[in-house]
Amino acid sequence: MSLLRRTCARFSPQVHVLAKRSLTSLKLHGESLDDSTSPALIHGIHVFHCPDEVGIVAKLSECIASRGGNILSADIFVPEKENVFYSRSEFVFDPAKWPREQMDEDFSKLSKMFSAMRSVVRVPSLDPKYKIAVLASKQDHCLVDLLHGWQDRRLPVNITAVISNHDRGPNTHVMRFLERHAIPYHHFDTTTEGKREEDILNLVKDTDFLVLARYMQILSGNFLRSYGRDIINIHHGLLPSFKGGHPSKQAFDAGVKLIGATSHFVTEELDEGPIIEQMVERVSHRDNLRSFVQKSENLEKQCLAKAIRSYCELRVLPYEKNKTVVF
Repeated sequence: MSLLRRTCARFSPQVHVLAKRSLTSLKLHGESLDDSTSPALIHGIHVFHCPDEVGIVAKLSECIASRGGNILSADIFVPEKENVFYSRSEFVFDPAKWPREQMDEDFSKLSKMFSAMRSVVRVPSLDPKYKIAVLASKQDHCLVDLLHGWQDRRLPVNITAVISNHDRGPNTHVMRFLERHAIPYHHFDTTTEGKREEDILNLVKDTDFLVLARYMQILSGNFLRSYGRDIINIHHGLLPSFKGGHPSKQAFDAGVKLIGATSHFVTEELDEGPIIEQMVERVSHRDNLRSFVQKSENLEKQCLAKAIRSYCELRVLPYEKNKTVVF
């Protein structure tokens, strides 16, 4: 019996410590057994882009841990034969111990230490949602999907306006939705000579980024420079083979077996900006033109929505001249 007591006495402190560590781990993931004593941890995201050198990961971890934060995931990319470093970290923290202003200051010090090209931190539950305006033409499948995604809170954005070169009737599904949710709709007649870009710029000057949801107008280089922020576009994956009017019918008549959609940043080079997301789907001889078009439009909706989510979650970073890192 004395041997048993000595054995239990010897190991019980370790068991006690292990139990305490396990409960701490549960608390860090927001699953406390006692909500009255557990801090309310919230979620943060940080992305970093800087010249590569030894010790970056250690300093990032130290920055978060020194304030009582806990890293949940970390993605790192260092391109072969290039002296650059990319990272995206998700972490939880107690805002009472790490105030939002202090967090900005801490990551700013790291940015200066490593001469970072980009250092962005976001706390979704504390920071304002991204303000966006949506530009759309006559086709409204992408616009409708974005509006429903916003309504269902699947997209972490606030839509401040919908702008179009197409005059929608007052009793259409889109107009009723916008009126019900008090989202302004602005219709501008556009011609080759006048695209009303100054008017559009005045409407979007307070937005964080723009979304082109099948907007069939080319934005000028002057517009892009004046706006100065990111613009996300979507187009079908039938380019460059099937250009002009009715590309889906052209592709259907040609008997293509693979269709797709591409979401990318807008640049002065038409449809050649850095790619954010691409999706593909097979079609076959069993598809008629209607099912062919429906599959293509579904891909466009899914691809654009995923690109917007990735952008808002700080998953997209510029890479080289015309590429992106998407974590």
